[in-house]
Amino acid sequence: MRVALFVTCLADHYFAEAAADAVRLLRHLGCEVLFPADQTCCGQPAYNAGRTREAARMAKHTMEVFADSDAVVLPSGSCATMVKKFYPRLVAGGADAAAPAAVADRTSAAAELADRTFDLAEFIVHRLGVTELGNGLAGRRVAVHQGCHALRELRLETEPAVLLEGAGAEVVPWEAQEECCGFGGLFSVKMTAVSAAMADRKLDTLPEVDWVVSGDGGCVLHLDGRNRARGTGIEFVHLATALWRGVAGDAR
Repeated sequence: MRVALFVTCLADHYFAEAAADAVRLLRHLGCEVLFPADQTCCGQPAYNAGRTREAARMAKHTMEVFADSDAVVLPSGSCATMVKKFYPRLVAGGADAAAPAAVADRTSAAAELADRTFDLAEFIVHRLGVTELGNGLAGRRVAVHQGCHALRELRLETEPAVLLEGAGAEVVPWEAQEECCGFGGLFSVKMTAVSAAMADRKLDTLPEVDWVVSGDGGCVLHLDGRNRARGTGIEFVHLATALWRGVAGDAR
């Protein structure tokens, strides 16, 4: 299967190793991984800021860049949601919205891209049918943070935990597992105090674990930042890196 990696802005700037680990993991599972060099931001920050014209331009560009792959995989539930849930309605507008044929063509292309776009865990479990990844994480106690978009928009409730357990980890129950971490993109900038308090609430309820793992870089970045400020010493790890460490036998 020819899989195109949509790396996302946060992975590009903050989690380059997680992006590389996603490539390693997908290749290990038998995929041919492509990286279209013309990819840009998915448009979510602009969309959330109400800049729909700019977001639509980025969406249309993304549709062109990823037109030829069998599947598009993102190491981010948030960006995957943008493509899967919001692109069809976003590209239906524009200056030529009164031209029904053009609108129909764009909407159809966006829907087709949405159908072959996947969050990383979603792709491995549901498209590749893989849940067993060895025993490389044996003895590692982990808690899973489910990003809001993956959980509430994509309905991915168990996939990260299934894969971590399938790599040998012990997934520890966490009472605040499904609570928002407070990042929310622009929310963490506009409502800083509330955002920090939401992260602190999650950290206050964290069980004794070695890692906190999430499939969304924004959540990892936010929670890790608050964790460092508090000095708890727990490691926050992107799901792609956690799984690849297990496969590679490098559960440091």
